[in-house]
Amino acid sequence: MSPLAVVSGGTRGIGLTFSRRLVKLGHRVVAPYRSDAVAAASAAAELGDAFHPIRLDVADAAAVDVAVETVLAEHGPPTVLVNNAGINVDRPFLEMSTEDWRRVLDTNLSGVFHLTRGFAPAMLAAEGDGVIVNVGATTGIRPRRNGANYCASKAGLLQLTKCLALELAPRIRVNCLIPGMTETDELVTRFRLDDPAARAAVVAEIPRGRIGTTEEIADALEFLVGPASGYLTGQKLIVDGGQFMW
Repeated sequence: MSPLAVVSGGTRGIGLTFSRRLVKLGHRVVAPYRSDAVAAASAAAELGDAFHPIRLDVADAAAVDVAVETVLAEHGPPTVLVNNAGINVDRPFLEMSTEDWRRVLDTNLSGVFHLTRGFAPAMLAAEGDGVIVNVGATTGIRPRRNGANYCASKAGLLQLTKCLALELAPRIRVNCLIPGMTETDELVTRFRLDDPAARAAVVAEIPRGRIGTTEEIADALEFLVGPASGYLTGQKLIVDGGQFMW
């Protein structure tokens, strides 16, 4: 049987490209998604029998526990876990509600905790080694205005990655993949990239002179889940065209 990968948020944007790449590499993919059933159905129609979307809010610990049991019973333990699900709820800090704060932290940080806590024991008990890739953000290192909740969640994810790498070693490698500006529908909307002037201003800050593609981020994922990175754990891989050079 082909190896299993679980990709949270794997039905849209970068996550969908991750799912496509892992299917291409020979994995079966289970893709938890929160709400967009249309995108999930479209992805399933495209990727066929190797792709299994499941509706799940990763912020809901009890729901994650049930989903993990179902996935393990139906598909077996994953070899790869990609913690990609995330949300933005941007507000100026002094206007940010408790709900704004909790919703983002519960999804972007606690969701990783819930899924990893659920799947890691089965991954450790399985034959062979496993890989976990947490998908971070440049704002986990460099802050921005109106995103204290998002920045805090992604900064916490970097440290969680290191803790997991220590505690799950040597059987499971854990790394953080940090995309820079990447061409997705969400990015186009948030940064008004359909406006040539706004796009030019963004591109001017990137030494490579362009915005990255989801395929390039998937190239990095392929490296992190493959044997070429077999001696790499507890690290962050920043794929940003040189924009920040951390």
